[in-house]
Amino acid sequence: MKKIGVLFGKERSFPMAFIERINSMNMDGIIAEPVKIDKVMQGEATDYAVIFDRISQDVPFYRAYLKNAALCGTTVINNPFWWSADEKFFNNCLATKIGVPVPKTVILPSRDLPADTSDESFSNLAYPLDWDGIFDYIGFPAYMKPFAGGGWKSVYQLNSKDEFFEKHAETGELVMMLQEEIKFEEYYRCYCIGGKYVRIMPYEPRNPHHLRYVADFKPNAERHRLMEEIVLRICTYLGYDFNTVELAVRDGVPYAIDFCNPAPDADVNSVGEENFKWVVETAAKYAIEKAKEHKPNVDNLTWGKYLKHSVNKEKLM
Repeated sequence: MKKIGVLFGKERSFPMAFIERINSMNMDGIIAEPVKIDKVMQGEATDYAVIFDRISQDVPFYRAYLKNAALCGTTVINNPFWWSADEKFFNNCLATKIGVPVPKTVILPSRDLPADTSDESFSNLAYPLDWDGIFDYIGFPAYMKPFAGGGWKSVYQLNSKDEFFEKHAETGELVMMLQEEIKFEEYYRCYCIGGKYVRIMPYEPRNPHHLRYVADFKPNAERHRLMEEIVLRICTYLGYDFNTVELAVRDGVPYAIDFCNPAPDADVNSVGEENFKWVVETAAKYAIEKAKEHKPNVDNLTWGKYLKHSVNKEKLM
């Protein structure tokens, strides 16, 4: 019997529907259930052929558990080793090398000294930074957000240098990105599952949270194909089995705004019934595919094109 486990936190609608959908298919030799952990011993395998991870970004103990499980042959969605290494600024840098339009972006050192450091720890950092060069490159309005954060936590819209310095003073030890604002005509949030299944959803980030999927943007066939190609390119280079990519369309060009979301919102109350049905059905289908492909005691993880090209010393494009 091959078991598909779901590791989750307080969310309920997606994990429970995902489990129910897999079990309702009555696939011979495959069942799904919530992951149960009573001990974690080094180098010992779990009972799961596949684990769908929805929470380890917030629980370091779970991330360690998943790495051990993957080492022993479990297919983990998403790859816990890459997820531990990835962050939003790197993704923007990678996008510039694989032909994906992104907003102009810089990374900033934290406003306050990190714990256990002193001024001497930053001997290589110029003081002051070239603020005029940074502001001339990015322009205003701009957005400031954590370089490795999730959701809309600690995100600021800024309209001037004075406002930047005022808000940056509030960020403490967070490492922030300053990013060009893309004034968009259309906006889309796109699920990508398995590096092959894409759901392009009209999205309005300026609406209240519960109304963000209530948008009437409708891409024509050509733009739809272009956005799908961008989504697939990003996710295959990063190596994520489950991710969302946000695209802002300015002057007909889709810009990738936020595309490091390996545990994206999939709650029925926010994404809507039709999108929810698609993500449950497609995630269940993909997890079953991975369970069928699973081979014990080998590496069953997905590794992105970026790492594969790095190992082979090949150019990205």
